[in-house]
Amino acid sequence: MELSNKQITVIFKALCDENRVQIFRILQNGELCACHLLEELHLSQPTLSHHMKVLCDSGLVVGRKEGKWMHYSISQEGAKIAMDCLKEITAVTENDCECCNK
Repeated sequence: MELSNKQITVIFKALCDENRVQIFRILQNGELCACHLLEELHLSQPTLSHHMKVLCDSGLVVGRKEGKWMHYSISQEGAKIAMDCLKEITAVTENDCECCNK
């Protein structure tokens, strides 16, 4: 699967914020209710909602509503896409360049 530059940017934007990286690390232990994330991160509810929207929009995290609370977990499919994407964009290919004798 080849992603567009825009899709790649959305994935990496989700991971370029310290709070979102911390949320992602917390979710490595399994699904959590937003109320537990709020307690652990010491963020306001609107700030947490913003971070969770960015993570969910990237496909790295999925949310499900239960009662009045959202429960979040890492998307295994989204994580695999992000890892494949990183491999793809960091792969170095050798080019024979006549202009610089490479």
